[in-house]
Amino acid sequence: MSQLENMTFDRKITRRDLIKVFGAAAVAGTGIFGASNKAYAKSAPHVVVLGGGVGGSTFSKYLRFADPDVKITIIEQYPEYITCLRSNDVIVGMHTLDDLTFNLNTIKSKYNVNVVIDKVVGADFDKKTVRTEKGHSFQYDKLVVSPGIDFKFEDYEGYNAELAAGDFPHAYKAGPQTLKLRDQLFGMRKGGVAIIAPPQNPFRCPPGPYERASFFAEHFKNFNPTAKLIVLDPKERFTKDVPFKKAWERLYGYKTDNALLEWIPGSDGGKVVGLDAKNKTVLTEFGEYKADVINIIPNQRAGKLAQKLGLTDRSGWCPIDRNSFESTIHKEVYVLGDSSIADAMPKSGYSANSQAKVCAQAVADTLKGNQLQKAIYSNVCYSLAGQNYGVSIAAIYEVRDGLIQPKGKSAGVSPITDKPAQPILEAVYQKNWQREFVKDVFS
Repeated sequence: MSQLENMTFDRKITRRDLIKVFGAAAVAGTGIFGASNKAYAKSAPHVVVLGGGVGGSTFSKYLRFADPDVKITIIEQYPEYITCLRSNDVIVGMHTLDDLTFNLNTIKSKYNVNVVIDKVVGADFDKKTVRTEKGHSFQYDKLVVSPGIDFKFEDYEGYNAELAAGDFPHAYKAGPQTLKLRDQLFGMRKGGVAIIAPPQNPFRCPPGPYERASFFAEHFKNFNPTAKLIVLDPKERFTKDVPFKKAWERLYGYKTDNALLEWIPGSDGGKVVGLDAKNKTVLTEFGEYKADVINIIPNQRAGKLAQKLGLTDRSGWCPIDRNSFESTIHKEVYVLGDSSIADAMPKSGYSANSQAKVCAQAVADTLKGNQLQKAIYSNVCYSLAGQNYGVSIAAIYEVRDGLIQPKGKSAGVSPITDKPAQPILEAVYQKNWQREFVKDVFS
């Protein structure tokens, strides 16, 4: 984590803080926290932000830090936002959805941001306007889109959004499906079988399916020891797989005859191609698996709004300028978070938060005619392989050879050691990190 990011979790950045990091000349050049330019304030540009989740909220907050005069409007469909962070905890009964629910009240009042609860239905990029379902039109100078993800149900024969909302929840957007999957897990028969089928890369929160698998196994260990989880994975490897698998060996008997968890990669038939909902059977390239609980997490693409606005390319994701996150398809439009093509950066909440901070400074500099600063990004992700067993991954990223890549030897995952306190401490870090992270986003 950069020194600047360390400063911003619990308090506003002061001019003194910035001078410590960048030097007096650099701070003076940015115009941050300097005296307002009165002529600029009279004709303050309007930045419209579509989406009030992690990316949109962070961007709005940090744009206000970068420019006290700019007019900012967030258009968000829902009055409350449920974070995916720690939503796996809800599935095993350790948290409630209320614990993960936030709103934009503080962003609105503390940072002077106009918040509109409405659904965006279209945009005219030539006229620089956005239209909403309630019939409103918003003129913008810069448009920032943080639309999340959409699911590719068409990749699975017999699986669709209706089944996901019913008896086969993917629970990869926190909400009602999270509670459905929780109820199914707790209602499993003794000695039953559960299946988790992670998606193909790229997808939101790469460690998420494997943390969920760990929680299922821990639940079985405590309450249903003759049950078993099968992870059907189209991939040969997954993020943090070395520390995850070591945790599975230590905690759940992985690779033994009595294992609570079995992981099957694509080369061994782990790629799921369909669902027989009537017979509760998962279809793979090599065979079929019948189960009591089936959790297929579909392949993913950019959010529906990004598709609707024409911000995606053939990959299904949004190409962007790596230094600012401005769309390479539509100028004056920026795409943050999971929907963007960010190369080596994972699609995570922390990535969206880091991208939003860089984008906010880039927008402020562009509006003032200043030269863009060098982009540096970061990602930190803590996961739990058990309630007292944490694993983590972290990296600093730079733009190199036209791509976002790890800087030097900054990337790393939890080492495998014989120190029993290490995973316990990482579990503590995970819980503290999440609490401070959401403060940085929504407070």
